[in-house]
This record gives sequence, structure tokens and C-alpha cells, in this order.
Amino acid sequence: MTTKATNQAQIEALLFISGDEGITLGDLAKITGFMKPAIRKILSDLGNKYAADPESALVLLQSDDTFRLATKQSLAPVIKHYFEVPLTVPLTTALLETLAIIAYRQPITRLEIDSIRGVQSSGAIQKLMVRGLIDTKGRLDAPGRPFLYVTTNNFLDYFGLASLAELPALPAQDEIDESDLSGDLFLEALQSRERHQEEDN
Repeated sequence: MTTKATNQAQIEALLFISGDEGITLGDLAKITGFMKPAIRKILSDLGNKYAADPESALVLLQSDDTFRLATKQSLAPVIKHYFEVPLTVPLTTALLETLAIIAYRQPITRLEIDSIRGVQSSGAIQKLMVRGLIDTKGRLDAPGRPFLYVTTNNFLDYFGLASLAELPALPAQDEIDESDLSGDLFLEALQSRERHQEEDN
């Protein structure tokens, strides 16, 4: 039996899925249908709950009318270690998939990446930024002003490319439509270069 999510749970879920860009009060109201005063009360209750619970890792941040979840400052050392450790290991499939989408669709927002992958990509994006493979390049002129992500020169070096023009071609546009787009499509195209290089050797 499915239990309907509480109003607070709905707001918390939207804060979580909005990632680093956060979500505005107006968007919260538009998506949930809740009145803004009620949302402000829920946000206040959430913020107080996180602050009062020493077992909670979260804190609610506000910038103008935009709200986002973050980890408490006291956890900075362990978070820093989390992002540093993967530097010694190869890119995971999830990281490669996210990187391939950015490479072929840049500049692109996190929500657009999420839509293609079908999952939340904040963690993957942060790891790719730590490795220096992607960076931000301005913000989209849209509600919430989300960051636009692009690949870097380090990305070109990592894959042995002289420029983005050397990326393997995607299937012709008339062979695919938006409903066919997935992370696998971009990842397959990117990895085809490695296979061709191995065959040439």
C-alpha cells in the first residue's frame, strides 16, 4: 500500500533533487501547488530540524528566494577526503556517462544531464570538477540561473583529443529522437574512439 508523502517530505525531495543550484520559492509553489506562506513554514521547520539534530548531516541554505541543501561545515574534512580519494582510480561508468553527455551537449545544465541520464548527477558533476575534466561557463538565463557545464582542456588530454571536433560522431539526427536519448548513447560514442585506437594499435 502506497502512503502519500507529507507536505514536508515533498519539499525536502525537491530540495534534494535540485542539487547545488537549489530551487526558488516560486518553483516550489508551482510544482507542489502549496501556498508560499505554507512553504516558508515548511522550510523553516526543515531548517530547524536539521540544526537541532546532531545526527543529521544536512543544513538548509537560502540565497534571496532560492533554497538548497548542503552538508554541515563540521563535515568538511570527510567530504573533502571523499572527493580526493577517487583521483587515484579510473573513472566509473557513471562518471564517464556524465562526462560524455557534457562533451556532446555542452554547454548544458545539471537538470538537462539528469533528464538524459534519468538519475541525479550532482555527485558525478562534483567529482568531474575535482578532476578538472569539466568546469562551469556562466549560467543559463532561466529561473534559478542554473550553472552551464563544459569540458576543459584536461578532458581533451585525458582522451587524447586535439579539439572537440575530434569527438566521434553521434548517430545522425534523423536516426534518433529526443525520446531515444540516454547516457548510453553518448557514452557509446565516446568509447568508440578508444576501441578504434586499440584496433589501430
